[in-house]
Amino acid sequence: MSFESYVAHCGLSNELSALVHSAGFAEAVATHQHTLNALLQSPELLDIAVQWQFKVPELGEGGACSLFGILADEPYDLTAILGGVTAQSQQLLAKATTVVQYYRQHSQSHWFGVYQARVNPQGERVLVKLAYFGAESRAEFPLTAEFAQISNNSSVGLSGRGRIINDVEAYVASGGEYYTCDPKVQAEACLPVFDEQGEVIGIIDSEAFAKEFFSGQELALLLAVTTTLSAVLA
Repeated sequence: MSFESYVAHCGLSNELSALVHSAGFAEAVATHQHTLNALLQSPELLDIAVQWQFKVPELGEGGACSLFGILADEPYDLTAILGGVTAQSQQLLAKATTVVQYYRQHSQSHWFGVYQARVNPQGERVLVKLAYFGAESRAEFPLTAEFAQISNNSSVGLSGRGRIINDVEAYVASGGEYYTCDPKVQAEACLPVFDEQGEVIGIIDSEAFAKEFFSGQELALLLAVTTTLSAVLA
């Protein structure tokens, strides 16, 4: 879908109306989309180094919250949830990693991750982190109504409604659900990724240490990345 249709589908039309229709915004989105699509079709994709394991924080009591700065002894391994190390899963990680690397090169964000909606080996529907940059973070977010009450990621993954929070402190003070991975984060954008039928197949999450971060060229880049991921995660 076009980025204009995407903005409407994820419920951000009113919030982003002025920006989306500003001079140069559509052109910036289209430029990033074109470059990303070329990268994802390049033969060099086969040479991308991917991560099958991530260091993750220890979880607190009941598994609800990460203990910031305290890492678990065992890393999270993607092999089981992706159905083994296959050509298909290798390509999926290569594409997700390519998108993350592109975003890192063009954004001033301090953290970014690509998540896909899947069922884990325990039979639970979750968002699983495929690729990211930044501090170590949780690898799975439960797609449950209960967890959505404390997690922006889970809430967006369940509802398909995007969230752009340019002042995390004010958002939490007003009662917004928020899962703190890094206390330095002052702005976050969490957006759904849709398939061709408009169903949520994943999310992206970007975090910055400065307020009012997600606007202008940063937001154009984020929308380009998110809409490009539709074909990657489907």
